[in-house]
Amino acid sequence: MLQLLYAVIFVEMLMIMSFLFKTPLRNLVIITLNKVKRGRGPVIVKTVVGTVVTMLGSALYNIFKIQRRSIEGFATVDSTDQVLLSNHVLQASLLGFVLFLSLMIDRLHHYIRELRLLRNAVETGKKQNRCFQNNTNIKAMEHTSLKEEIGALRFKIEKLESECEVKGSRVKSLEIEVEAFKKQSEGFLMEYDGLLIDNQNLRKLLECIEKRSSYVDDKNSL
Repeated sequence: MLQLLYAVIFVEMLMIMSFLFKTPLRNLVIITLNKVKRGRGPVIVKTVVGTVVTMLGSALYNIFKIQRRSIEGFATVDSTDQVLLSNHVLQASLLGFVLFLSLMIDRLHHYIRELRLLRNAVETGKKQNRCFQNNTNIKAMEHTSLKEEIGALRFKIEKLESECEVKGSRVKSLEIEVEAFKKQSEGFLMEYDGLLIDNQNLRKLLECIEKRSSYVDDKNSL
């Protein structure tokens, strides 16, 4: 029994030492404890702890019984009771040390797991922060490029507006010239109509004059 307790204490001390250094053994121990704490593992652990506590209680009871018996029966403890008392004291000490180391292993495993989860959360937050910063930089670049495009489009719009104004002024001047040409052509048409009338009048006058001259010639010939 004592050899088994010494072996258990040695294994527990080895596990605690493995927690102190970052080695593959620590990862193996952590993985093993993670598996033990899943499924039916906690029930088995509680059963073992209950057995150890029962054994510790039994050893303490035997120590108390031997001391009580020695006090009631004799002033000194005989050799047999001394051997039994030493054996029970050693057994109780080893069992208590086993429970203490088990508690330390459980707490260290819990804190290491929480530390890993915290580190993973911090790394995830850093990655998300980097992604957010990258997205912010990309959006800032896109915003800058959009501003540049808007500025270029505004410049083109202003240029087209100025060209439209110039062309509009040209169109207005051409419309004024067209109106002037229309008025001038109307004046020419009126003059042309007046000339046609004058021409017709002159033709009629010439016809009258020719008729008179022919009539006078006829008279002179007679």
